[in-house]
Amino acid sequence: MGFDKQAVVQKHRRHETDTGSSRVQVALLTERINSLTEHFRLHPSDHHGRRGLLKMVGNRRRLLNYLRQSDLPTYRALIDELGLRH
Repeated sequence: MGFDKQAVVQKHRRHETDTGSSRVQVALLTERINSLTEHFRLHPSDHHGRRGLLKMVGNRRRLLNYLRQSDLPTYRALIDELGLRH
């Protein structure tokens, strides 16, 4: 992968052992989506990989919807931090 997964987890976790909260999952998916977007600029015919990218985008959308419904301040802080929803 094109990013440091542990650094992303450390930046977005709530406590020392938090590796799977919605906040961390959204941050990891965003990093993967950004790196894959760059991959598709170089390889526009990679349609199988594009399907995986679309599944990741949908998964991130569902996690963000859950976060918005359950913890609105965290949702707003996270989308500002990750630069989503311009």
